[in-house]
Amino acid sequence: MSRMKFGAFLAPHHPIGENPMLQFRSDIAFAKRLDELGYDEFWCGEHHSSGWEMIASPEMFLAAAGEHTHRIRLGTGVISLPYHHPFNVAQRMVQLDHMTGGRAIFGSGPGALPSDAYALGIDPMVQRDRQDEAIGVIKRLFAGERVTHESEWFTMKDAGLQLLPLQEDMPFAVASQVSPSGMTLAGKYGAGVLSIGSMSSAGLQALPTQWGFAEQAAARHGVTVDRKNWRVVMTWHLAETRAEARAQAGHGLMRWHNEYNVGTLMRPGAVEFKSPDDAVDQTAFADGSVAVIGTPDDLVRAIRGLIDISGGFGTVIGFAHDWANRENTLRSWDLMARYVIPEINGYTQKLRDSREYLVANRESFERAGAAVMQKIMSHEGAAAALQETVRAATATTGGHTPDLEKEKAR
Repeated sequence: MSRMKFGAFLAPHHPIGENPMLQFRSDIAFAKRLDELGYDEFWCGEHHSSGWEMIASPEMFLAAAGEHTHRIRLGTGVISLPYHHPFNVAQRMVQLDHMTGGRAIFGSGPGALPSDAYALGIDPMVQRDRQDEAIGVIKRLFAGERVTHESEWFTMKDAGLQLLPLQEDMPFAVASQVSPSGMTLAGKYGAGVLSIGSMSSAGLQALPTQWGFAEQAAARHGVTVDRKNWRVVMTWHLAETRAEARAQAGHGLMRWHNEYNVGTLMRPGAVEFKSPDDAVDQTAFADGSVAVIGTPDDLVRAIRGLIDISGGFGTVIGFAHDWANRENTLRSWDLMARYVIPEINGYTQKLRDSREYLVANRESFERAGAAVMQKIMSHEGAAAALQETVRAATATTGGHTPDLEKEKAR
């Protein structure tokens, strides 16, 4: 595998109570900071209910983030295709690609929240089929075709885009949970994958077999898929010590789980945490834990373990959350960029090799240095010039000029 890429996934999951306008601005500032730290990708989602997830249009948000960033790629994570006419989705993605200088990634899903589908009068049983149908149409539009398509939920008559994506081949990805449907759909279209299911223990256990579904589907449809386009979502909060990470994240983690997972979504089997310590223990240290709350070294081990379990993938995507306050949250992402990413990708290995080589061969270098000095001292003119240079350099500092005659004698 080539070097790993790194990014962030902003659902977002923000506790209710903060001024929404300021929260949007904070999220844009977060994207800007990740760009400065050298992260490769930034993803944000689409939701219309729950209160905790307030970005309704990832394209609009990413267009704003694009004005504050320079190199980071911006992915819709994801556009819920059954909620939109495919032609309009294609138009908005093309515009986003141009507005961000060719940095857009088209990520799609069937829709995550049943409450969203209910509000729009959409039968949950048809959502995945509609996503499939929409992807096929959108890919044809991106290719410059004029499309006529009659469907139970949308119609197109000789429709063509008047502007194509800035990128010759805009990358796109399909969201995948625990079931094989997302992987199978990605394989059908030769798409990348955004594995969100890896945030659960069941999703982690499924990773070893997940990629096989994509490969099988790709083979059936005469296309190929590449592990470098597989993005796996992980969750972490980092600090200099485990104790600090625990103290910083515990209260926010407990609130997120108890209010969002249990109280809002009522996830099957979810039980409230009893205390901040209980929240950390159950989330990061119990059997089947899926999060890292600790040090950069802890996360390095977790990423390497996930690579081994999955067989390899291309990008680590960190799940953005508000477990800690903003200062400590940004510090966590800073620690990731400074210590975890270079360790995983080997950026500092040659520096360590260089230092170890110097230490191991110090005696040889010292002998060579002494030989060079002896050679210098063997020439009277060179020795006198060196003596004068040293005198001039030390005259204003009160230093003492070395006795070069003694050095010469040596």
